[in-house]
Amino acid sequence: MAAFPSARMCPLAVSKSSERYNKGFQSGCRAMLSFEEQSPRRSLIIGGSSASVLAFLNLSSELMLLPANADEKNSNATEEEDEGLGGALKSLFDPNEKTKSGKVLPKAYLKSAREVVKTLRESVNEDTKNNAKFRRTADAAKESIREYLSSWSGQKTVVNEESYVMIEKAIRSLAGFYSKAGPSASLPEEVRSEILSDLNTAEDFL
Repeated sequence: MAAFPSARMCPLAVSKSSERYNKGFQSGCRAMLSFEEQSPRRSLIIGGSSASVLAFLNLSSELMLLPANADEKNSNATEEEDEGLGGALKSLFDPNEKTKSGKVLPKAYLKSAREVVKTLRESVNEDTKNNAKFRRTADAAKESIREYLSSWSGQKTVVNEESYVMIEKAIRSLAGFYSKAGPSASLPEEVRSEILSDLNTAEDFL
């Protein structure tokens, strides 16, 4: 078998090869460092872009909800208006009304009773020295009392009501005094105070 002589490399060739290897290795290291330096920046850019996209999506969602919220508010406002209108119409045609004390009584009775309280109080408080004015207030009280008694005297729907009882008491006190003292007599303070007290009590239940 032929023997091949051992290969020998020139020292210069070895030195050049090593130098090329070192340069290649250093270049690779620089590239890796450069990539690592740039990676945080890329991550920051990517992260910033993601945050911007999320913010845009959130804003878009809120803007899309605005018309729905507006429609819901308008719907609620319309329902409240309808309820208010319905309540007003119901109250207008309802023959009854709730009093201050919470009882439900006929509107016609409450209107008539309130008129009696108003006119009778004015008549009792009027100064008898001013004959013309006293006569006007007395006539107004007589008229309201007449209408009240003709419509509601003895009516079962109201006869047991506190307002009815107190108005009747005030009317009886006034009529009883004038039947004894005469139509031109001055009303004593005791009788005046009693009538006014009865009217005030009646008014509390109207």
